[in-house]
Amino acid sequence: MENPSQTQRENKMGVMPVHRLLLDMSIPMIASMLVQALYNVVDSIFVARINEQALTAVSLAFPIQSLMIGVGVGTGVGVNALLSKSLGEKKFGVVNESALNGLFLAAVSCAAFMALGLLASEAFFSMQTEDAEIARYGRDYLWVVCVFSFGMFSQIMLERLLISTGKTFYSMISQGAGAVTNIILDPIMIFGLLGCPKMGVTGAAAATVIGQGVGALIALFFNVRKNHEINLSPRGFRPNAAVIRRIYAVGLPSILMASLGSLMTYGMNRLLISFTSTAVAVFGVYFKLQSFVFMPIFGLNNGMVPIIAYNYGARNKERIVQTIKLSLTYATSIMLLGAAVFQFFPGALLAQFNATQEMLSIGIPALRIISVHFLFAGFCIVSLSVFQAMGNGTESLAVAVSRQWLFLMPIAWLLSLSGEVNAIWWSFPVTEIATLALCAFFLRRIYNRKIKNI
Repeated sequence: MENPSQTQRENKMGVMPVHRLLLDMSIPMIASMLVQALYNVVDSIFVARINEQALTAVSLAFPIQSLMIGVGVGTGVGVNALLSKSLGEKKFGVVNESALNGLFLAAVSCAAFMALGLLASEAFFSMQTEDAEIARYGRDYLWVVCVFSFGMFSQIMLERLLISTGKTFYSMISQGAGAVTNIILDPIMIFGLLGCPKMGVTGAAAATVIGQGVGALIALFFNVRKNHEINLSPRGFRPNAAVIRRIYAVGLPSILMASLGSLMTYGMNRLLISFTSTAVAVFGVYFKLQSFVFMPIFGLNNGMVPIIAYNYGARNKERIVQTIKLSLTYATSIMLLGAAVFQFFPGALLAQFNATQEMLSIGIPALRIISVHFLFAGFCIVSLSVFQAMGNGTESLAVAVSRQWLFLMPIAWLLSLSGEVNAIWWSFPVTEIATLALCAFFLRRIYNRKIKNI
C-alpha cells in the first residue's frame, strides 16, 4: 500500500535543475569510483612487489572477478531501474519489493560463486598456464575472493539501493570506506607487517574481501537509518517471481555483457600468453590503470540512470534529454583527459608496477595504442546506460555481443597472425569505432520510440 505522506513528497530527481542534479548525484559517485580505482591499482602495485608471476596470476584471475562484479552490478542495475521508475510513478509497494528481492538475488549470486571457488579454482588456472608458480598464486587468490564474496555482493546491492533513491553521498562513504580499508590492509597482510603473518597473494585477496565486508556493513547502516523511502524489514518476505523477472529484464543483459567481457579477457589472456606471460601482466596492468579513466564515467552513469528512469516514469521528456546530453559531454571530456595521460606518460604509469625492461618494451606501445579508443568510448558507455535506464537492456546486450565477439576478438586474432604482440592492441580502437556507430543507431531508435512523443 502506498504511504500517503510519501505520495505528497517529490523526490529531487523530479524537481532539481538537471545540471545541478546530475552533479549532485554523480560527484559523490565519481569520487567513490576514483577511490575504488585507486584501491584496484594499489592492490596490483603491492602484488607486483612480490614478483611478476604474482602479477600475472592476479591478471589471469581477473575474468572471474570481473564476472562476479558484473553479476552483482547487473542485478543492481535492474533493481536500480525498477526502483527509481517506481518512485517516479509513486508505486511505493513495488519500491520495497524491488529492494528486498534485490538483496535475495545478491545472496543467490554469492552462493553460486562460493561453489565456483571451492570446486573450480584449480582447474581454471590449469587451463591457462603450465607455470606452477603462477597457477599456485592464482588458485590461492581466486579461492578467497570467491568463497568470501558475500561482502562484495551485499555491498554492491546495498549501495545501489542508496543510488536508486538519490542518496549517492552515503553510497560514496560506504564504497570509500571499503576501498580505504583494503588499501590499508594490503601491505600489512601481503608482507606481514604489524605482527600479521606474511600471506603474499592470499593476503591481497583477504584484504579485498575484508574491505568489501566493511563497505557492506556501512551501506546497510545507511539504508536502515537514512534511506526512508525503502523499508528493508524482512518480515513476511517471499521471493516475488514477477518482480524478479522485471529486475532481470533490465539486469540480465548487463550480466550477460559482463559474462562476455570476462570471456573476452580470458580469450585475450590466452592469445597474449602464447607470446609471453609478460604480455598478460601488461594487459592486467592496463585494466587497472584504465579504471582511473572509466570509473569516473561509471560514477557519472550511476548518477544518470536513476534520473532518467525516474523522469521516464514521471513522463518528463525535457529532463530526460537534458540529462543524456550533459552526461555525454562530461564523459567525452573525461575520456579526452585520460587519453592524454596514457599518450604522454606510459612509462611513468608502468614504473609503478615494478616493470621490467621487457614489460616496458611491451607496455609503453600497448598503453598508447589502446588509449586511442578512449576518444570514442565515452559516448558508448553513456549510451549503454541510457538503454538500461529506459528498460532497453536488449540493445545493451546486442552492442556488447557485437563489440566483444563480432569485432574485438576476431580482429585481435587476425592481428596476432602478424607474429607481433603489439599489433594486437590495435583491435581496441578499431572495435570502438564500430561500436560507436552501433550505439548511435540504437540511441536514435530508442529516442524515436520512447522519448520523442512523451
